[in-house]
Amino acid sequence: MSRELIERKCIVEGVSKPGNELLRFVELNNELLPDFNKKLPGKGMYVSCNRLSVIKAIEKKIFHKVSRHNLRISENFIEIVENLIKEKALTSLNMARKAGVLVCGFEKVKEVIQKNKVDFIIEARDAGQDGKEKIAFLAKNLEKFNLFSIDELDRALNKENTVHIAVLKSDMSRSVYDNLKKYQNFLNGENNE
Repeated sequence: MSRELIERKCIVEGVSKPGNELLRFVELNNELLPDFNKKLPGKGMYVSCNRLSVIKAIEKKIFHKVSRHNLRISENFIEIVENLIKEKALTSLNMARKAGVLVCGFEKVKEVIQKNKVDFIIEARDAGQDGKEKIAFLAKNLEKFNLFSIDELDRALNKENTVHIAVLKSDMSRSVYDNLKKYQNFLNGENNE
């Protein structure tokens, strides 16, 4: 069974969820650390993947209660968590590019959409309105992510002027999608309470 399908209980909401909808944290030397790759030793403390749940776990000292210790938590912990999730999403895009399942550029994206080869679309937050409207018309039934600026996409993919990206249907697209969705949920603060 995949690690992501194993359900864990969110320490904030008290609800069991699949692992890919949760963030794992551990206590190491009395310090709270994010462990999103599930590599650090110790018992995991799981929180729903959204900013509000992590903030609530800190403010209400839920991490302290669960670990039964007064943990050191960095002042910029939320920013660290967000940056780790963002970096994982950008890294997965670059891996997809290297694997050949990422298509960049308006004309190329348009072509693969018309050939029904696209799983989902990524568009720079600061894309021009005209391009956004054209892609929206072409990709009516495709999910779109607008999480990164052109500069962030350029750096992640080692390209210039990266505005429109299509992720092709492939085994790898699910992993990229999950990482993007996790970052989107964290930013949007989705919470089931």
